[in-house]
Amino acid sequence: MSLAMVLGLMACNPKQDKQEDSKAKAKQDDFEYKIDQFADLRIMRYHIPGWEDLSLKQKKLVYYLSQAALAGRDIVFDQNFKYNLAIRKTLEEIYNNYKGDRKSDQFNEFMIYLKRVWFSNGIHHHYSTDKIMPGFSQEYFAKLANNSDEAEFPVKEGQSVEEFIAWISPYMFDPTVAPKKIETDPDKDIVLESATNFYADEVNQAEVLAFYEKVKDPDDKTPVSFGLNSKIIKENGQIKEEVYKFGSLYAPAIEKIVYWLEKAKEVAENEQQKKGFEKLIGYYKTGDLETWDEYNVLWLNDGNAFVDYVNGFIEVYGDPLGMKATWESVVDFKNLEATKRTKVISENAQWFEENSPVDPRFKKKEVKGVTAKVITVAQLGGDCYPSTPIGINLPNADWIRKEHGSKSVTMDNITYAYDQVAMQSGFLEEFAASQEEIDRQRKYGSQADNIHTDMHECIGHASGQLLPGTSSEALQSYSSALEESRADLFALYYMMDPKMIELGLLPKLEAAKAEYDGYIRNGLMTQLTRIELGKDIEQAHMRNRQLIAKWCYEKGKADNVIEMFEKDGKTYVRINDYEKLRELMGQLLAEVQRIKSEGDYKTGKELVETYGVKVDPELHAEVKERYAKLNLAPYGGFVNPNLIPVEENGEITDVKVEYPDDYVGQMMEYSTNYSFLPVYN
Repeated sequence: MSLAMVLGLMACNPKQDKQEDSKAKAKQDDFEYKIDQFADLRIMRYHIPGWEDLSLKQKKLVYYLSQAALAGRDIVFDQNFKYNLAIRKTLEEIYNNYKGDRKSDQFNEFMIYLKRVWFSNGIHHHYSTDKIMPGFSQEYFAKLANNSDEAEFPVKEGQSVEEFIAWISPYMFDPTVAPKKIETDPDKDIVLESATNFYADEVNQAEVLAFYEKVKDPDDKTPVSFGLNSKIIKENGQIKEEVYKFGSLYAPAIEKIVYWLEKAKEVAENEQQKKGFEKLIGYYKTGDLETWDEYNVLWLNDGNAFVDYVNGFIEVYGDPLGMKATWESVVDFKNLEATKRTKVISENAQWFEENSPVDPRFKKKEVKGVTAKVITVAQLGGDCYPSTPIGINLPNADWIRKEHGSKSVTMDNITYAYDQVAMQSGFLEEFAASQEEIDRQRKYGSQADNIHTDMHECIGHASGQLLPGTSSEALQSYSSALEESRADLFALYYMMDPKMIELGLLPKLEAAKAEYDGYIRNGLMTQLTRIELGKDIEQAHMRNRQLIAKWCYEKGKADNVIEMFEKDGKTYVRINDYEKLRELMGQLLAEVQRIKSEGDYKTGKELVETYGVKVDPELHAEVKERYAKLNLAPYGGFVNPNLIPVEENGEITDVKVEYPDDYVGQMMEYSTNYSFLPVYN
């Protein structure tokens, strides 16, 4: 059945569409989502509803794009830390070949460490970026290696196995060696002190900033994203870029990605999508950032394709300077029924922009090309695997967003999986301030969360504009936290607007209250479960959430807008005035937009450092203790479904889906089949 025929049937028979959607949800409800839990992590599966309704051509397209998504796995490991691939290879060789006792407590700790390294794409925690310390001793590690006779360890030339283990051990066991992937302390050299592999060891922050300052043209109205796809090195005292492309850094993995993109091009759904594949392939071959921008415009304007994807060096959260991007991929297809709500949002983008509390100087006069959809994820790769976002808004280049618009997606089957696992956790009962809050959350929480994500990605990130001459890198290491704050505030401000009821996005303002309850509770309290005692908040999204909640709490104290109180020896958060809270969020939105539009680094830094970083140690300890009793894991991630082609006479006749429940098995399979880079780059 062709795509046009599928769309035609759905348009002609909405009742049948709803019945089929109900059947799909029922099938998902019978699905076992959670499959493993260890350390602070839980591993889940996600279902692909609607797979059987895809045409053969669409299934082949998803399969080829999924192979491209898996082909780049090694890249993000290496970007996160220069010895991640060597450490991963060593651990996996021990896992495959160790002949000793595999039931001991020490070996169990070894397995937990290996699973954490897989999850974080390296030896640093995926969220805090702190080094993950093994729960077993260095001596035991040497014993494991010595009892793995058939292991092929990545020894360097002239090294014995014993010398190799002694050399690599400090990178795993010494807390002073590469202690943080991303250093955020503004009083330190955040380039030198970060373990991330975007910069050679001898390169410092001042050198990087000076290098890019020389190549930027302040009068360029369409600047490329300088540094996005390169590593900074120093040769003979000179700073240079090593670009990710054919014949250069990461070439073996990039060549495999291109191989599968070439196959995807042959089954593209339309000419626009095909041109996009061709341009993306050209970018990977040359590393040219102007080609990358041209690709993004083509990708953005392809609104007719049912199957879609993200593939490239895209998000800059992993760079302390907020310039260089980790590699990621998502493969998906459209959820037609759920996309109706995002269509309403995008069609009203101009109204939202015009009616925001932002200074008119910083508003877009004409909001262009805002498209939004709800998607069903079919495969995750790179920095989106195993831990994945629940929404994406791209492209990131400010001038493209201003001139051409942006594409926003909400990952419906991913959020559904999270909801199903969380439903019986007991978390809400422990931290909600009242039964009224609990009831409101259970009734409206999932719906309100999805609308918040839609608004954040579709309208929040697409709103506002930089003043002429303002660099998109002006806010430096604070850029990500402030951008996420801006998008969240835009969504939160409008959640309580009657327009949401008028447009049919929310049934009543009680749903918006549920979102406010959860957001403020999380920002002031419950997200602290993710932070080690004694640590500050460093991850951009967490800083954003505390910044908003704490700023509103402090500014609303005189009117008791938000109240923190004790009951039975436990701390709770309660919102007493939702309308005043909305006003405060509007004021903060206006200020954050001003900071971004003017590139006001000093005020942006002050705002983040004052409200988004420091933690109340007593409250932190209390929250951690209460959370520990629930036996939950604060972070979640996924194993991918396996897409298996069925072939006859060398031709793919179908693609089947299997849902593995073995996290270790999938990781070992990926290391066997998708390890295309040398362990030392």
